[in-house]
Amino acid sequence: MSGNLLQQLGEYYSTNFGYLMDLFLKHLLMSVYGVLFASIIGIPIGIFIARFSKLSWVVITIANIIQTVPVIAMLAILMLVMGLGPNTVVFTVFLYALLPIIKNTYTGIQGVDDNIKDAGKGMGMTSNQVLRMIELPLSLSVILGGIRIALVVAIGVVAVGSFIGAPTLGDIVIRGTNATDGTTFILAGAIPIALIAVIIDVVLRLLEKRLDPTQKTKRNKPQGVN
Repeated sequence: MSGNLLQQLGEYYSTNFGYLMDLFLKHLLMSVYGVLFASIIGIPIGIFIARFSKLSWVVITIANIIQTVPVIAMLAILMLVMGLGPNTVVFTVFLYALLPIIKNTYTGIQGVDDNIKDAGKGMGMTSNQVLRMIELPLSLSVILGGIRIALVVAIGVVAVGSFIGAPTLGDIVIRGTNATDGTTFILAGAIPIALIAVIIDVVLRLLEKRLDPTQKTKRNKPQGVN
């Protein structure tokens, strides 16, 4: 049975390769665009609330509330205002991506050692120079972690976007759920969705490690030094 299913999957992929690649790229681009817009807004907000910590609770709570709304409900609400299609899905991704990006940016900036910042100020650096030359480079791996989480979440959100007319890999899954024996369709759509999420997670995790200042210190540490 499993061999027959694998054969059917192989035939489906070979027959519909162009169609699948088109959906794959559209799915990926909607995810990336939503997270990109969230990064443009969320990283400055994270920096701002790191400067004014009293506002952090309010901002993060609002982002948390957005995150608790079920995806299908959020899409339905936004669809009434923005209509059907990819734009609504991208905006939904934007909203769900804000929390991890804001929170990780805030955590990363707050986690920079005060002694290092004071040393920079002692050298005559302005607050903006301390941010650009000390805080952001040292917190970059943490910020990237937020972007990684946001992208993985975005892949799932975009898949649900098929219900409001966006061309995604979720189209194939929906077709499978509506068919009498739709196992092949469901797997044909679900496998690429899972692969995108796993690949993004693995690649960005490796990049995080490369950018982590503690890892750099370990790599640069001379042999035999404890």
